[in-house]
Amino acid sequence: MSADVVGYSRLMAGDEAGTFAQLKTHRREVIEPKAAEHHGRVVKLTGDGTLMEFASVVDAVNFAVEVQQAMVKRNAGVPEDLQIRYRVGINLGEIIVEGEDIYGDGVNIAARLEGLAEPGGIFISGKVYEEVRNKLSIAFEDLGEQEVKNIPEPVRVYRWTDAAADPMPGSAAAEGALPLPDKPSIAVLPFVNMSGDPEQEYFSDGITEDIITELSRFRSLFVIARNSAFSFKGQSIEVKEIGRKLGVRYVVEGSVRRAGNRVRVTAQLIDAIADTHLWAEHYDRDLDDIFAVQDEVTHAIVTAIEPTLGSAERDRAHRKPTENLDAWESYQRGLWNLYRFAVQENTEAQSFFRRAIELDPNFAPAHAGLAYAIYLSFMLGFRADRVPALDEARAAARRALTLDGDDALAHAMVGRVHLMVGEHDAAISACETAVSLNPNLAMSHYSLGAALIYDGRFEEGFAAVDEAIRLSPRDPMLWFFLTVKASGSIAMGRYEACLDLARAAQRQSNAAVWAYLCEVVALVQLDRMEEAKQALEHVRAIKPDFDPNFVASTLQQARAVGHELYFDALKKLGLES
Repeated sequence: MSADVVGYSRLMAGDEAGTFAQLKTHRREVIEPKAAEHHGRVVKLTGDGTLMEFASVVDAVNFAVEVQQAMVKRNAGVPEDLQIRYRVGINLGEIIVEGEDIYGDGVNIAARLEGLAEPGGIFISGKVYEEVRNKLSIAFEDLGEQEVKNIPEPVRVYRWTDAAADPMPGSAAAEGALPLPDKPSIAVLPFVNMSGDPEQEYFSDGITEDIITELSRFRSLFVIARNSAFSFKGQSIEVKEIGRKLGVRYVVEGSVRRAGNRVRVTAQLIDAIADTHLWAEHYDRDLDDIFAVQDEVTHAIVTAIEPTLGSAERDRAHRKPTENLDAWESYQRGLWNLYRFAVQENTEAQSFFRRAIELDPNFAPAHAGLAYAIYLSFMLGFRADRVPALDEARAAARRALTLDGDDALAHAMVGRVHLMVGEHDAAISACETAVSLNPNLAMSHYSLGAALIYDGRFEEGFAAVDEAIRLSPRDPMLWFFLTVKASGSIAMGRYEACLDLARAAQRQSNAAVWAYLCEVVALVQLDRMEEAKQALEHVRAIKPDFDPNFVASTLQQARAVGHELYFDALKKLGLES
């Protein structure tokens, strides 16, 4: 059993001696007597935390319930901000004993359950529930499987239902609580002005407001409005509590510190439910132009947050059993498979996108995802029926646009479909719209860059792709970003540059056939035939049925990427259509 005191840091900051004295009194008068009664042993105390072990699951649960009920009585008449309240987590599992201490996943899960619990609450694992369900007249609510930090598999969680505990958002007991939306939800808290200068408040507030505005451009995110976020300004409240109050999974918080003509802005992204940090960074700048600095730092923060959220959501969905996925999670599972760029995974990606559409026919991102999966299935040679693939992809992309005309991703996918049939002007126009709707979305810039390169506007296209890479340097599409620049380099006769780009693309673990094919063409044009033959074997290893017809069919979309150089290279290597 793991327990901690809610708001311990706040209580100690307000009255260190008084808080410590209260804790000692509660331990002496409540915890120690009840531990003896229920055969529990205090393993260790860590400031506000308590770790205990019991020989009996029934004893552990009875102990926890009696302590929580006793604390309600002891807090009666005490101002709410001075009350000492516990969170409790209980698990049943194997432990490692070392002297008087205990370790292991069994202990870790108890600690994570305690971290999920609400003030005055008790969370138990599924193993504990199975042991006590028919032995105790204590009610528990099934919260389903929850992801917990550093534990690879989700944990089945049950919540003790008692009026003494603050209701958990999304639970049946929560009156007026805010459930989590069906897409990533995020609140940006007011950045703290740490400069000691009230005149700098406008800068820290401006950073916060700009981040909220820019994140709101992502149609895939649920972003709490400025006024709600600023209601917490100046308050010392745990991030987990703010997440509950606003009904969000993710929280951004930060600070601004100015010294002379230099400013440091720090920011961090927190999973408020799991109470874990996903990302943190600081930015040091000269304040020659304060508004330019504000724009630059905002852009840097936003373009770091969105990919981090996407990765976290895909991982979360991938760990969840398929039968429990909702529309958003099915969509994320589809992306997880899509970004593997392999035939079986592409098929599974399409299945997940279709399932998301079945669960919510009006969910625009699922239609956009399906369009791109179909597009890739043709471009990577997973299917050869070009016309049916085009029709399916076009229908899915247009449906996404019909459902949400302001979705940048939907416009980018429409652009990709136009590109698939060589409709370059329409492709460029759609992708330019995508960029204007969300300048922070890497896919918009990449799609525009590809359309421009395939239209022969190489330098403009390279600049757009470079912007995509700058926005998302660890993007799962990175190998594609690099490869489209490699294909443009071939058309421009920059074969050494093509080799560098193609090989950089190949260093990405999910690189597909085109990253290797560009290398083949460049090596032949450089008359490095032995290396070219080896590179061709890499192509065949990825696509055993590779032949020049694949190149002919897929490069119909490109007006100016040097078709003849591809066919010339393959001919010199003994491959003719």
